[in-house]
Order: sequence, then structure tokens, then C-alpha cells
Amino acid sequence: MLVTVRDNNVDQALKFLKKKMQREGIFREMKMRSAYEKPSERKVREKAEAVRRARKLARKIAIKEGLIAGPKPKPRVPGAAPRPMAFGQT
Repeated sequence: MLVTVRDNNVDQALKFLKKKMQREGIFREMKMRSAYEKPSERKVREKAEAVRRARKLARKIAIKEGLIAGPKPKPRVPGAAPRPMAFGQT
């Protein structure tokens, strides 16, 4: 994982690194590895994660096909300036 520091702005680079690590799931992985997990508990957790993923995928497909309503769009404030792009995005 690589994060560049621009204009000696370490705080912004650190914030970007934390966000990147959060998206990758590194914090969750570290928390899981901090204590021993019994094989039976691991199977239960993995099965629950698989069910969660399957439900999420089914919900996305149902929204795409129009079977259920999707999330409501956020209202736009007229006259508000658009947000600048995040650090490191193109």
C-alpha cells in the first residue's frame, strides 16, 4: 500500500491511509487476529458473512430489476458549490 505525502501535509496523507486501510478491511482483520478464534466459532462467523453477502447481492439485483425500491436520493441544495475531489482521486 502506497500513500504519497504532498506539500509536507502528513496529516492529510495519514487520513487518506486510514481510509484506504478501512476500505481494505485491515482494521477488521487485525481485530479478528488479536484473539484466538475457535474453529467452530470461525465456521459460524464465515457462514453468517456468506449469508450477509448473499442477501446484499439479492437486494442489489432486486433493486436493479425494479422489484423493490432503491434508496432515496439525497436532496441537493441549490446554489451550493460542488465538493472538491478527495485527495488521490482522479
